[in-house]
Amino acid sequence: MQHSHVAVLISEPGARALSAAVLAAARAALADAGEPRILDKGVAAEIPCVAGADIDALRAALAPAPLDVAILPAEGRRKRLFLADMDSTMIGQECIDELADYAGMKPHVAAITERAMRGEIAFEPALRERVALLRGLPLSVVDEVIAKRIRPTPGGAALVRTMKAHGVYTMLVSGGFTLFTGPVSAAIGFDAHRSNLLLVDSGRFAGTVAEPILGREAKLATLIELRTELGLAASETLAVGDGANDLAMLGEAGLGVAYHAKPQVAASAHVRIDHGDLTALLYLQGYAREEFVA
Repeated sequence: MQHSHVAVLISEPGARALSAAVLAAARAALADAGEPRILDKGVAAEIPCVAGADIDALRAALAPAPLDVAILPAEGRRKRLFLADMDSTMIGQECIDELADYAGMKPHVAAITERAMRGEIAFEPALRERVALLRGLPLSVVDEVIAKRIRPTPGGAALVRTMKAHGVYTMLVSGGFTLFTGPVSAAIGFDAHRSNLLLVDSGRFAGTVAEPILGREAKLATLIELRTELGLAASETLAVGDGANDLAMLGEAGLGVAYHAKPQVAASAHVRIDHGDLTALLYLQGYAREEFVA
């Protein structure tokens, strides 16, 4: 039997839900499945399968276990270019919402952020509206927000550093701000970062952002630009995000992953990760736990 694809099963890390019984149920749901390869005991495994394997049947067989499931081509799984969104993806927060809290505007700004990330309103005007509400806020609050409120998403550093150790170029590309992407990209280990520039006047936010705004189309353009510069095929690229402004980038990538994403994004991406941490992106590529770079 020629197994052209693999089914990848990834547990919520704390649950370690990938038991022998779960693996047996998965194999039974996959016609002509091969022997499982354990990537991390209790957490991740891959099962050789044939093209056209029914992912919905597989999910149904494994419910209600806290597992993410993907069916991917067996060849070309390890990527050579990685682009990642920042807010609510590589970090657990939305930076503009945290800044707005210092201006007493967090509920209002967070509501706009949520609508923009769900694709209910256009990203660029929503960003201008939110930035205008920050006018007069001292620039010094950025350091406090980073120190006290911004936390990397579990598994992010291992994801980036493992891929870099295998020669992958990594880019943090965000509709947020350079004041945050600079420190965050350095802390996690990205090669580079791109985002928006908040304008400052006499040590305070001017309430404006430099144009053109880096949004959905700019993220897509960044992926295409880097892919071309590196001489890569589309299939050799990986992107991850959670919001509507990530959709074009995720769709263009060889593997686009919706990470704990808004419904529209989760429904559209090649793969959705709802339970695993960011190391799930390594398991999707066939990396075993012992290959991770801490």
